[in-house]
Amino acid sequence: MALNSFQILTLLLLITSSGSTPSPNYLKLPLLLRRPTPPPSATQILSSDTLRLASLCSKSPIVSAATLGSGQYLVTLLLGTPPQTLKLVADTGSDLIWAKCSARTNRTNHPTHSAFFFRKTTSFRPHHCYDSTCRLVSHHRVSHCNHTRRHSPCRYSYAYSDGSETTGVFSVEKSTLSTSSADRVEFENISFGCAFHLAGASLTGGAFSGAQGVMGLGRGPISFSTQLGRKFGNKFSYCLMDYTISPPPSSFLTIGKYQNDSVLRFTPLISNPLSPTFYYISIRHVYINKSKLRIDPSVWALDQFGNGGSIIDSGTTLTFFPKPAYEKIFSALDQLLADVPSPEEPTPGFDLCLNMTDAPRNLRLPRLKFKLAGGAAFEPPPRNYFIATEEGVMCLAVRPVGSDSGFAVIGNLMQQGFLFEFDRVKSRVGFSRHGCALGD
Repeated sequence: MALNSFQILTLLLLITSSGSTPSPNYLKLPLLLRRPTPPPSATQILSSDTLRLASLCSKSPIVSAATLGSGQYLVTLLLGTPPQTLKLVADTGSDLIWAKCSARTNRTNHPTHSAFFFRKTTSFRPHHCYDSTCRLVSHHRVSHCNHTRRHSPCRYSYAYSDGSETTGVFSVEKSTLSTSSADRVEFENISFGCAFHLAGASLTGGAFSGAQGVMGLGRGPISFSTQLGRKFGNKFSYCLMDYTISPPPSSFLTIGKYQNDSVLRFTPLISNPLSPTFYYISIRHVYINKSKLRIDPSVWALDQFGNGGSIIDSGTTLTFFPKPAYEKIFSALDQLLADVPSPEEPTPGFDLCLNMTDAPRNLRLPRLKFKLAGGAAFEPPPRNYFIATEEGVMCLAVRPVGSDSGFAVIGNLMQQGFLFEFDRVKSRVGFSRHGCALGD
């Protein structure tokens, strides 16, 4: 029986991955929060999310946190022999692991940690352009192979919705991970994009400074979570803490099983063959203060053309709902908050803003609850969907998707304070408000 390309890559990883782990079940990696200077305004975050949403809707390759500092959770990855330290954006909405690369051997005019210097490592190896693994890179064209060269490398090109682009060589390298317990774990072969060329404001502007690339955590065969998944039970989880707190609490990413199933509430993962990267879940009903809203179930459905549905995305800050659902939610919240004064100048781009300076002292913001497939209920606190946009002003951090057929995106703000576990063996997502402290 012939092996397909996914099975070949999985077998390769099983054979070549090595190194002891601090636990037989999981690796726990700190997630670092990158704060741009100056911090982005609520309007800038909305603009950034709108751009990312366009990428998601077009089902094209995307990069999280590439614009205006949205979704700023970074993972430390050491690549090479000897290891070089890189900071990569953790992104559940893309598959490719890529890092800025430099062919220089002298770092005098190219600061350390600004890029991966592949000539300074003894374990770097490009994939050959005819390798089956090379075909796993989206948008790779076999015609790029040089038929006259025996060692033609696997070249890739990713173009983003705003016109930005990363191109380079799909390669193999030794990687080292620093865990939250200060241990280091080595893996002999990680496939990643060595990006020699970046173009466009998203990737070359100051907003992307502090990050040297992206760690794709999607469902595809080349993602970080897939490449290490078989060694750790095909599970990963993360906890994103409130980044409005200064200093912010510690967030983390875990590869492998971290929490007991009894602690988590589960909902099934849905597969969308037309968008295989994303983690789709099914929203059944929405409640506000225990009252169920009359939203047609078809609004949340994933149709035969791959449209609709709801995804969990670590790289989008705000939450987006299809327009029919958003209008029902907005109308109910607006009625419940009718006695709260509006600010003299509402924050541009946000429909529901509150003047908290003049609000009643005993004001209790309405509670949202999402009933999911499988019976699980997701009940985020109000601070996960009302954000301070300026001094004394709070706005609803939920926006409509432009078209009636758009899909829902549960952004990282809505996820804060919850542990989310992605179990790809049982095809389900678990979540809990317990276990989010780094020391738990």
